[in-house]
Amino acid sequence: MIYEFIKQAVENKKKLVAALIDPDTDTGISVEERVECINRSRVDLVFVGGSTLYNRDFDEFVKKIKGLTENPVIIFPGSALQISKHADAILFLSLISGRNPQYLIGEHVRAAPRLKKMDVEVIPTGYMLIESGSTTTVEFISNTRPIPRNKNEIALAHALAGEFLGMKLIYMDAGSGADNSIPAEMIRVVKNGITVPL
Repeated sequence: MIYEFIKQAVENKKKLVAALIDPDTDTGISVEERVECINRSRVDLVFVGGSTLYNRDFDEFVKKIKGLTENPVIIFPGSALQISKHADAILFLSLISGRNPQYLIGEHVRAAPRLKKMDVEVIPTGYMLIESGSTTTVEFISNTRPIPRNKNEIALAHALAGEFLGMKLIYMDAGSGADNSIPAEMIRVVKNGITVPL
């Protein structure tokens, strides 16, 4: 199980590296080449998904990636449309840093009946968007404000709320194309303040 793999790594103080493949990002590099690069690197997990979905064949896209790598393939969904029976797991992301009900529970309600019929591990994950210096795609699409990058106590409060609500993981993100990464001090404060993997 993917969650147990992640949990075990955290307990053993091992850092994991995940590579994200967004089906809608045109890098000029084929999917096969991207996955081959991942396979040659020290990547532990392959995330598939993104904030938008112009690629209507998400299931086939995941199937293709799964056939090209031995790494676990985990869906990192931007909406209920990004589901596939070919994945090993899905991070069931709830945008706990925002106040938009669509991304707190709405997309989950739409996805749940389909997921129930699939043999895909579902990992409840509290997703926290952190201010990056510019408006990112996820901020715009989700119509939510990120947590201010200088407010460690607000970030920790959100992470704790996610943990208390039963989230098994907390995922902090500045968003694709962010001007600035998440401050190391904020990561440290949140990591030290929660008991679930960050």
